[in-house]
Amino acid sequence: MRTSFLSKAFVTVLFMVAWSFTSIASAQRPFLCSDYNGNKVTIVSADGKIEWQYECKNPQDCWKLPNGNILICFATGAVELTQDKKIVWEYKAPEKVEVQSCQPLPDGNVMIVECGTSRIIEVDRAGKVVKEVKLVTAPEVKVHNQYRGTRKLKNGNYLVSFKGEGKIVEVDPEGKVMRSIKVPGDPHGALPLPDGHLLVTCGDAHKVIELDENEKVVWELNENDLPGNTLRLMAGCQRLPNGNTIICNYLGHGHIAEQPVFFEVTRDKKVVWSFRDDANFKTVNQIMVLDVPGDVTKGEILR
Repeated sequence: MRTSFLSKAFVTVLFMVAWSFTSIASAQRPFLCSDYNGNKVTIVSADGKIEWQYECKNPQDCWKLPNGNILICFATGAVELTQDKKIVWEYKAPEKVEVQSCQPLPDGNVMIVECGTSRIIEVDRAGKVVKEVKLVTAPEVKVHNQYRGTRKLKNGNYLVSFKGEGKIVEVDPEGKVMRSIKVPGDPHGALPLPDGHLLVTCGDAHKVIELDENEKVVWELNENDLPGNTLRLMAGCQRLPNGNTIICNYLGHGHIAEQPVFFEVTRDKKVVWSFRDDANFKTVNQIMVLDVPGDVTKGEILR
């Protein structure tokens, strides 16, 4: 009886030690990230320590600007904050509207995509809407499922992830559809790359694809390609200068605390590093690595 009790106690201790190791953060790179279900945006140092944190409801895009401020969009709007959390710019969305993407622009304005109003807007430093581009989505698509990652292109057009319709759509400044690309699943991000390719995170299709100029798949990452890193909902991503890709593995829908929340993967599908901190993060959906030089307002950071 005594031996059995000690054995069980020893096993319990081993389990707790093992769990603690899986929960210890080892970032390797400093980063800014949004934790959608954790309701916060956080800066983490290269040694895994939380250096800055701001609470908001269901955050999506997050950016560190050249002046050091942080731009965030979340369920009901968007803000730009100083490092001491002073709000220096703010946009409040209309009622029953979800803000699902934002982007800082070279002229200081902020691009925002809204579910509910079905529009892309550009907001100036005074908080005034100075441009509006209407979007058309299928009437059966619910507000929450209309749009995700949206980016303004260098040619002035916009690339929009139509989450509920499984397609990426490029529209001009008047809202005219220039191209529509059907993709697997419910896309959460469409990242234009310098070589003309398009990197798409396919949400609950559990995959990421890279398309060339002819919309041919030239690289893909599938659900079980990475041992120990099963692809769940593919959300935000960042393409690094070395060609590797950091991908947010959104762990909602029953997978919280099961595995790393994001990882860096090579072109030949090898995981360089991954990040897991079960105590502090639930569902990381967007990330910006902070040790890559470049001006986000000029599109020099690929995310």
